[in-house]
Amino acid sequence: MGYIESNLVPGEAVLYRTRLHWIVLIWPLLAGLLLAGMGLAFVVGGFETSAKGGWYPGMNIVGLVLLVGAAVLVGVGVIRKNSTEVVVSNKRVLIKTGLIARKSIEVLLSKVESIGVDESVLGRMLGYGSVTIRGTGGTFETFSRIAHPNEFRKQVQQQIGTDETR
Repeated sequence: MGYIESNLVPGEAVLYRTRLHWIVLIWPLLAGLLLAGMGLAFVVGGFETSAKGGWYPGMNIVGLVLLVGAAVLVGVGVIRKNSTEVVVSNKRVLIKTGLIARKSIEVLLSKVESIGVDESVLGRMLGYGSVTIRGTGGTFETFSRIAHPNEFRKQVQQQIGTDETR
């Protein structure tokens, strides 16, 4: 059971769920590939030198450190992507980010004044954008690189419309 499910109130149901878009993994993957390539070059170079009679254990150590660094970079990116939950329920909008240090925003549907979507050209083509939720009293929160931001906005608007007709 995730954070969102454990914090639902009685009678509340999740109606729509999204996460960060896969685009958040681009930089960790590119940096990880670069470090892994350099690490492999050091490790292979160290073994080739050892096969020719030389002995440079420092090359193997540097190579392994670079490979571990690549794995850490990619792992942190994956954890960041998967530890963000964005949910529309029948009572509120919930957004949780972080795994160890957690930030959660919960806005009652009756308190949502507006919801805005900002998409770049690339974001429109790939299906991600920034969502800004403005509550009554002028408070607002912006969340970047959310997958399917227009569908998220549509779900919030539908729930606000459903809530007003009750």
